Amino acid sequence: MILTVSRFAPLPVAALLALGACASSQEESLPEQPLPVPHMTPAVSQDGALEAREPDTCHAVEYTSALGQPSSVIPTLGITRPINVVEWRGIEPQEYNPQRIVFRLDAAGNIFNIDCG
Repeated sequence: MILTVSRFAPLPVAALLALGACASSQEESLPEQPLPVPHMTPAVSQDGALEAREPDTCHAVEYTSALGQPSSVIPTLGITRPINVVEWRGIEPQEYNPQRIVFRLDAAGNIFNIDCG
């Protein structure tokens, strides 16, 4: 039995090793995205808008102590009006309810924004 070795055989192996090195260096160089900073959405007046935002009709400012807290604190706040909890990059209802309190969560599940809607 005679084994022959092609002179091109090392080329695919070298190419795969080079690609593997590039992939690992790209993974290491990707910066971690920081979590959003907790904040309250300021009241805005939108003249000529389809739906004008009313300033803090849901009294969201009363719950600023929950900013930066995990979402598990929401049921302990004793809220009696409608609420909506929006997960990080989640989908939320498109109808505007000025009496509804909206808690927006970051990727870690902490409250980073509270507003009406």
